[in-house]
Amino acid sequence: MTTNIVLTKDEVEALTGRHRKDAQIKALRFMGIEHRVRPDGTVAVLKAHIELVFGGNAGNPRKARRTEPNWAALDG
Repeated sequence: MTTNIVLTKDEVEALTGRHRKDAQIKALRFMGIEHRVRPDGTVAVLKAHIELVFGGNAGNPRKARRTEPNWAALDG
């Protein structure tokens, strides 16, 4: 089973809201999302980076961590 590590063309369009490659790049830069331009001019964005930037872990629910207050700090 092969998992695609980069967003598909449709996913990049959905993420950026843009169809043209130059507009996608501008939107990605604005959002602070790292990307690379392939030799054919298409945009490559790692799915792992998107999950990191948006705080998600859709690919691996086991990575989800519960956060709780530091109760020891309240004891003073």
